[in-house]
Amino acid sequence: MKSVQQMITEARAEITNHTPTESWRRVQEENALLVDIRDVRELQRDGVVSGAHHAPRGMLEFWVDPDSPYHKAVFAEDREFIFY
Repeated sequence: MKSVQQMITEARAEITNHTPTESWRRVQEENALLVDIRDVRELQRDGVVSGAHHAPRGMLEFWVDPDSPYHKAVFAEDREFIFY
C-alpha cells in the first residue's frame, strides 16, 4: 500500500499549479474553466467566483468520468479545468 506522501508526490508530478493571476489569465485568454470544489456551505459562507463551475469534491470523480451515470457534460469539453 502506498503512503499518503507517495500519493501526494505522484499527484504533484501530474498537475500544474497556477497563481490566481495566472488562473484568471487562462480563463480570460484561453477559455479555461474554474472549478470550485468547495462544499456548498463554504460557498454560502464565503461566496463564489463569477463564472466558476461548482463540482463538490465528493462528487468530482463521478462527474468527470464519462462512464459514470453521474457524468456532467461540462467535463467532456475540450478545455483546461482549473480546480480550486
